[in-house]
Amino acid sequence: MTADAGTYLYAVAGDSGTPVPEGLTGVAGTPVRAVRASGLVAYVSTVSLDEFGEEPLSRSMEDLDWLDATARAHHHVVEAVAAESPAVPVRLVTVYSGDEQVLALLEERGDDFGEALSRVAGRREWGVKVYAEPDDQAAEPAEQGGGAATGPGAAYLKRRQAGLRSREEAWRRAAARAERVHDVLASIAVASRRHRAQDPQLSGRKEWMVLNGAYLVDDDRAEEFARAVDDLRAQGGELELTGPWAPYSFATLDEGVAP
Repeated sequence: MTADAGTYLYAVAGDSGTPVPEGLTGVAGTPVRAVRASGLVAYVSTVSLDEFGEEPLSRSMEDLDWLDATARAHHHVVEAVAAESPAVPVRLVTVYSGDEQVLALLEERGDDFGEALSRVAGRREWGVKVYAEPDDQAAEPAEQGGGAATGPGAAYLKRRQAGLRSREEAWRRAAARAERVHDVLASIAVASRRHRAQDPQLSGRKEWMVLNGAYLVDDDRAEEFARAVDDLRAQGGELELTGPWAPYSFATLDEGVAP
């Protein structure tokens, strides 16, 4: 490997001797290859440090088009690996100076990877988002009679206060529903996590996101999980089910893997 090249790491799996899927390419169109040690296999690419070095990355991470393309390529490799065997996905743009560092990682943290792989074996991650429509009608109630007696300013303040109370009540109802949804789904999953709700600019929706949950589900309970989502959706409100995915939320190591 040349001095101007680095090793990009996608995921780590148990080494069963399975070859890298033929023709698999990753970020920047680079071919994916395997680095093996300690009964583990790391799926990597050789990348140019002109693009993936520290300084270029600090600029590229501000480029949403570049970030989207890189994330899609990274995810494509992780999914291809996870389709063959349990895998620990590595966070986006984890780049090492060379294969020697990756080999050292596998040797030094072999037990940690083994525990993570055992945790996700035979399981996949599902995502569920719950949305609620803001109660715009109640937020601006119609003006009641008697406004002239109290003055237009006082009448406006009353409407404003009533609107705020109504909006808060709508939010409480939506949050309570999200809790019920999460409790039901978590009872089926072997593990669950609640991620931060996405900003409407990222979700592309005007509704409130009141739940952004991730659920690690045994493969033989996947249909049961999907039916539970359908049943909850039928009770009202909007639920969005995504997956199954590689277990990004559950296969990470406690302290990450990047130097």
